[in-house]
Amino acid sequence: MKLPEAFYLGTDVSLIAQQLLGKYLFTCIDGVTTGGYIVETEAYNGVIDKASHAYGNRLTPRTQTMFEHGGIAYIYLCYGIHEMLNVVTSVEGQPHAVLIRAINPTVGVDAMLSRRNMALVKPNITAGPGSVGKALGINRKLNGVSLQSAQLWIEDQGLSFEPEQIAAVPRIGVAYAAEDALLPYRYYIKGNVYVSKPNR
Repeated sequence: MKLPEAFYLGTDVSLIAQQLLGKYLFTCIDGVTTGGYIVETEAYNGVIDKASHAYGNRLTPRTQTMFEHGGIAYIYLCYGIHEMLNVVTSVEGQPHAVLIRAINPTVGVDAMLSRRNMALVKPNITAGPGSVGKALGINRKLNGVSLQSAQLWIEDQGLSFEPEQIAAVPRIGVAYAAEDALLPYRYYIKGNVYVSKPNR
């Protein structure tokens, strides 16, 4: 069943980033459903987090979505190439977000292979946030869409992991965030082949 909206309204973004591990992320694009369970996330702690797009209460046309109530998608273009999915969390006005960095694909794999221009399933099909976006057909047209929608949603199917199975390490590509780049806000399932590198 879909995660209820209340799940996304918690104010501890790091906890939600960990709780999303094992939840199933799905899209339905042009009648084709694709998805799998989340194996890697990164937490972005709003206005106090130097790695966050909303650091210092930065409100722009791009970041506006982050300031909405939790339970919607924040999708942005990275390096002019990759469209990356973030889950907006917390209450309206508190711009928390969780970046979905990797999923273990389970549904619609043929469609994912086609979108990724791949012949065979390899770990990089959905390892890394750009790969997740491309494999699932996610683009900025879905920015601001509710995670209760028929296009994009997350389900709890009863899969969970013990704390010792989850790694908590610094985030990737946020060296500009100075001391905040060292925060252990990246979470992943140890040993899962779809986790992006570095994963040891």
